Amino acid sequence: MAEKFKKILIANRGEIALRIIRTAREMGIKTVAIYSTADRESLHVRFADEAVCIGPPSSADSYLSIPKIMAAVEITNADAVHPGYGFLSENADFAEICTEYGIKFIGPQPQHIRQMGDKITAKDTMIKAKVPVVPGDGALLKSVEDGLKQAKEMGYPVMIKATAGGGGKGMRMIPKAEDFQGAWDSARAEAKAAFGNDGMYMEKYIVKPRHIEIQVLGDQYGKVIHLSERDCSIQRRHQKLVEECPSPFMTDELREAMGKAAIKAGEAINYEGVGTVEFLVDADRNFYFMEMNTRIQVEHPVTEEVIDHDLIKEQIKVAYGEPISGESYYPKGHAIECRINAEDPWNNFRPSPGKITSFHSSKGHGVRVDTHVYAGYTIPPYYDSMIAKLIVRAPTREEAITKMERALNEFIIEGVKTTVPFHQWLMKQEDFRSGNFDTGWLGHQELPKDK
Repeated sequence: MAEKFKKILIANRGEIALRIIRTAREMGIKTVAIYSTADRESLHVRFADEAVCIGPPSSADSYLSIPKIMAAVEITNADAVHPGYGFLSENADFAEICTEYGIKFIGPQPQHIRQMGDKITAKDTMIKAKVPVVPGDGALLKSVEDGLKQAKEMGYPVMIKATAGGGGKGMRMIPKAEDFQGAWDSARAEAKAAFGNDGMYMEKYIVKPRHIEIQVLGDQYGKVIHLSERDCSIQRRHQKLVEECPSPFMTDELREAMGKAAIKAGEAINYEGVGTVEFLVDADRNFYFMEMNTRIQVEHPVTEEVIDHDLIKEQIKVAYGEPISGESYYPKGHAIECRINAEDPWNNFRPSPGKITSFHSSKGHGVRVDTHVYAGYTIPPYYDSMIAKLIVRAPTREEAITKMERALNEFIIEGVKTTVPFHQWLMKQEDFRSGNFDTGWLGHQELPKDK
């Protein structure tokens, strides 16, 4: 029997930190919260067994400071670190330092993070594993002239992407040759600012794609399973807003094929922990590897609701050496997640930090709210604007949408603007209700004016 962790330090903040604390407590594992001075009143700080302030509000001086986090590990005698998502969760150097100090990084091995973190290396790995990839050789573009030559051979439209990219940064769709120079300049500048690396590569642009990802889990003994799909096609500027499982676009044959491909991807690198293999799926249900996220995802509750397993618990068990006991899982019922952000949806989703004066979260059968905020809490302006995730489950998609409408109507947050009204609007749209949408759908809709 593998030896369990005694104490986990959570190298993150907000709802994911609180989410990890809850599971760890159920497993009999003590937790350490870290926090910046801006997060002193966050619930993850209150509910952890111990809490350590690691710096001022700036992420660079707190949640991204490896020396400060490792100092907190040392003074609390934690024997494992859970990075959550974002911040240092896909930082191979951090994972490596944890290992060097005898601290278990609850996530993949450093080489897995590096291999999947660089888009060109990841694509080469998938080609060798015979996983379908988007047409394009993945080579770094040497110049704008090189890009124009490749685009002419490949045929427009094309997509240029930052090799170190993520979160939609450093990506541009180019419909015709005369648009190439402008897109090239802006994508490189954005990539340089975001990642310190302006390397670009090119792929064929898939027209009207669905964004469908497969959740995978691998143990330390070479076994990899999949836990079905999530459809993340409702997006704004490549940022996910709503996720659901099963995908309304999915067929049994497609799910089987994508599941096998995702397992191949994990097996190709002997992947350990939870991860997500993300695909673009065209109108004819051809699918293409896009990237692999080597961490727990924001949208993991969608999968938990349809397979009835705690993914954080599975992640921790794999990390301390337990083998995977189950086979691949398929969805039972339907789950939808709406990301509730402190943003004004009718004013270009402008961030809306500030004090929450009233807060009432939705409840009832099949309704789940993951959040770290409460009435009286002040949302700081320094971090991501997501303040809650509203998840519903029901036997069918139609019932899940109806339940989500009810839950959104009960969700009261006053004092700041939120995306609740946007989700209420979305649930009423015929294209959404019928499953007739793709990643670009929202960009073609006229949202209601300022209210």
